[in-house]
Amino acid sequence: MKVLVASKNPVKIKAVERAFGRYFDDFVVEGIEVNHGIPDQPVGEETFRGAEQRATTLFELYKGDYNVGIEGGILEISGTWYSFGAVCIIDKSGRKGRGVSPMFTLPDFIVQRLLKGEELGVVMDELLNDHNTKQKHGAIGFLSKGVIDRESLYISGVIMALIPFLNQSWYF
Repeated sequence: MKVLVASKNPVKIKAVERAFGRYFDDFVVEGIEVNHGIPDQPVGEETFRGAEQRATTLFELYKGDYNVGIEGGILEISGTWYSFGAVCIIDKSGRKGRGVSPMFTLPDFIVQRLLKGEELGVVMDELLNDHNTKQKHGAIGFLSKGVIDRESLYISGVIMALIPFLNQSWYF
């Protein structure tokens, strides 16, 4: 079974490997960079559209058995801003599963920068005096004091998006 991930980010690829590994034995995961047409820092619904566009592009161009799009973004709910990952999986017959990672709050000073168009990974790199944190532990790794990293966060979202495929008679 071939599982394609619409990213070359090793965190996203590993999260998909680990999530699929909980349900399947024989599969290969490959990351492919695709043009998704969403801003670098998606806000609100853009995050969900970005995940779906990533998966759709893979499905149309490469047709893996499963085509996975993961998009990190921010969303305001009841006056509080959260960071999260949206996931869309499209199987080889075009059926879709969607999921969301756990959400965590961001400090207001970071949210203000993101709303001006800066990307969370870039902001965290600057604040932590680090490089490429989004391909390592991510903001969640720092904010949770290392208890949860970005990969672990995304695993849950991928599992949520797999639910329709694991229970096909109820969903399709």
